[in-house]
Amino acid sequence: MDNGPAPRSPNGSPAASVTERRPPRHAPRALCPATRDPRPAPCDLPALFILSTACLAFEVNLTRLFSVAQFYHFAFMTVSLALLGFGASGTFLSLAGGWIRRPERALALLAWGFALGAVGSYGLTQALPFDSFRVALDGRQWGILALHYVALSLPFFCVGAATGLLLSLQRGRVGRTYAANLTGSALGCLLAVVAPSRTGAEGMVLLTAALGGLSALLFSRSRGPAALLQSVLVGGLLLMAFRPPPVLEIRLSPYRGLSYALQYPDSRLLLRAWNGVSRVDVVESSLIRSLPGQGIACRGQPPPQRALFVDGDDLSPITHVSDPAELAPLTDCLLTALPYRLRPGARTLVLDPRGGWDLWVALAEGAGSVTAVEPNPLVVAAVRAQGAWAGDLYDRPEVDLFVEDGRAFLARAGPEYEVILMALSAPYHPVTSGAYSLAENYRYTVEGFVAAMRRLTDSGLLAVVRWAQSPPSEEVRAFALALEAVERTGGDPAQSLVALRSYNQVLILARRGPFTAPELAAIREFAAARSLDLAYAPDIRPEEANRYNIMPTPEHYLAFVGLMEAEDRARWLADYPFDVAPPTDDCPFFGHFFRWRQMPEVLAMAGHIWQPFGGAGYLVLLALLGIAVVAAVVLILLPLSGRKTVRAGPAPVPGGQPQRLPLQLAPFGFLGLAFMLVEIPLLQRFILFLGHPAYAMAGVLGALLLSSGLGSLLSERVPLHRALGGVVGMVVLYGLGMPLLSGPLLGLPFWARAAATALGLAPLGIAMGMPFPRLLGALQEREPALVPWAWGVNGALSVVASVLAALMALSWGFRAVLIAGAAAYLGAWLTSAWAWRSPASGAAGPLAR
Repeated sequence: MDNGPAPRSPNGSPAASVTERRPPRHAPRALCPATRDPRPAPCDLPALFILSTACLAFEVNLTRLFSVAQFYHFAFMTVSLALLGFGASGTFLSLAGGWIRRPERALALLAWGFALGAVGSYGLTQALPFDSFRVALDGRQWGILALHYVALSLPFFCVGAATGLLLSLQRGRVGRTYAANLTGSALGCLLAVVAPSRTGAEGMVLLTAALGGLSALLFSRSRGPAALLQSVLVGGLLLMAFRPPPVLEIRLSPYRGLSYALQYPDSRLLLRAWNGVSRVDVVESSLIRSLPGQGIACRGQPPPQRALFVDGDDLSPITHVSDPAELAPLTDCLLTALPYRLRPGARTLVLDPRGGWDLWVALAEGAGSVTAVEPNPLVVAAVRAQGAWAGDLYDRPEVDLFVEDGRAFLARAGPEYEVILMALSAPYHPVTSGAYSLAENYRYTVEGFVAAMRRLTDSGLLAVVRWAQSPPSEEVRAFALALEAVERTGGDPAQSLVALRSYNQVLILARRGPFTAPELAAIREFAAARSLDLAYAPDIRPEEANRYNIMPTPEHYLAFVGLMEAEDRARWLADYPFDVAPPTDDCPFFGHFFRWRQMPEVLAMAGHIWQPFGGAGYLVLLALLGIAVVAAVVLILLPLSGRKTVRAGPAPVPGGQPQRLPLQLAPFGFLGLAFMLVEIPLLQRFILFLGHPAYAMAGVLGALLLSSGLGSLLSERVPLHRALGGVVGMVVLYGLGMPLLSGPLLGLPFWARAAATALGLAPLGIAMGMPFPRLLGALQEREPALVPWAWGVNGALSVVASVLAALMALSWGFRAVLIAGAAAYLGAWLTSAWAWRSPASGAAGPLAR
């Protein structure tokens, strides 16, 4: 029977019948069909902006919390695996999105899920702490670690699900939605640096939860008692953020230096403060004594000292002194007294003096003037808070204080110094497998040593102190750096280097010009009187080594002389048991000594040495990469379960033809890889330019995300092939231009460097922000049911890329990672061109699985 003309859709095409509109049995359901106006509610994008701000602030704050409570590996793993929540959210929406009938309620619940999940997951990690030292002895620790991963992924899952839901719902407005997400994330980076000075890192957890609750209020648009209750809860979280309850206080690992100090019978916490880059604690106890570098013949004891800790570790003494002359009998026994004996009355520069012991040594040994360059203003404030008890050290007329990064100070034009001391601020860690190898250190790079050498007078001395390891590792790398720096500044390293060893430290002196015979005689006399061993000198004899602090073999002498006299230095470095090649600004990992041929030894020692993860720190990264890959594969393939075919979409696409599903999703995977492979090396490289990882996090991520948000808004005006081609070329150009960050620009004031960061990264960020919304918009037109899946693919592979970028940077440097990022963008370009090519004729049909 003829029922009349078929109904027509608003665009004039025949509307699908009721039967045709029902999704096939095995097809992904379109989100919220016919239950929500595709036009966004007025508050949706502001709510997403606030929720994204909270999410990024929480993520950055997690790195601070766990860097204090545990060790860097744990912070890195926690955040990396928690980001899998974004990928899981896409898989969830792909599988269950069709059951979401009231999206405004779902969005509000997801926002509250983030808020409560942030507080709850952090609370769980404090109530049930993970012990990285006991993983090989107590199998339960692996279960606790897995529980932490699951719990910490919940807040990210909720934010990812809310973002993916909005991207699916607001058809034709992908660019605006993605821009709200990116710009909100940019603000979150800034908030994570600015707010902790008022709230502390614990309070930041509550502040981000309050922001999540506020976004839930905007999403729900509720009124009456429900809105009042939510408002009261948001207000309560906000108030508690500035006075966090004691239950949220960080539980330090019992193996941190601060934990040990607080166990002393008469210990007393004098100060605890946060800023955007660190936590500083000052502890008083009669048992605190620190006098590193003294010879075994020395018998003196230091005056009363207080311990200054940065992020719960790295003890630096604050010493009770009123007159530097009081310390002369003590400082006479120290390795670091030697430079001042060779240069009486020297104009001295001390980099990173922390609690100030090396400043007192310089003053006690007769330095004419002392310039202190301390990068952390909170450290300076903590020392000043000790007042006259600590001799008002940073306010003495003989001390000229600069609160900035040492590399930036050296890059500027200024006076030359007769002595430059690179103070040793890191505690002793036995070097086995590179368990402490992830941190960037731009002072200990070839470029850093060269910058210091260029600020010396014609006969000036660069003094470097490192811990004595057996077999030698970090001290050999420091010696190789000094050797390279002397060569690059026109000197003869064989005649310009000297090394002395105490029982626990090594002093390396690099001179502008060759050491003279009287200087070498004075060095030998100084060493003999204090039972210090000569490890290298231009005229050293084998019998002079290993005389006082006796080792089974004169390993330091053999290493230093072997490196100096090697005909093929690169071959000598390659054959050394550890990786001790001089780091550069492109690969500034001074503490990374791992070689693949160490693998059998590392596996044999795992669990038998008292270090985090049983000494297998580098292998943890490899395991993390494997876990991330497996999890990503599961999350990407899970939507395939029980599905046979997929319809092309609610309406035929003119001129369409069958497409292969992997090709449709592949560009989103490549974009997930590419964005992180570009973002992470830029972030690490800008640590040098901006002076601290926290500033780099705020500056680089903030600039990239903000400008990417602008690029997302502009994406509809730029053809996809141009957007992808442009970003490939720009990533390559930025990789070639990274050495500029080590040049004259580094000497600019901080505000100028921050402005240069924002302006310099803006073009790249705009280009990086265009491809994803452009591709997602195309997918939304052809296959709207696949949008959540594409969001999940992008999120899952971005986590893989975050771990992969760290491993690649350790092995090959930041430029190689950027090249890999450019290659990933090229992969997105090629696969998108194939997946979305314009067919000659025919409509889009079922996709082969």
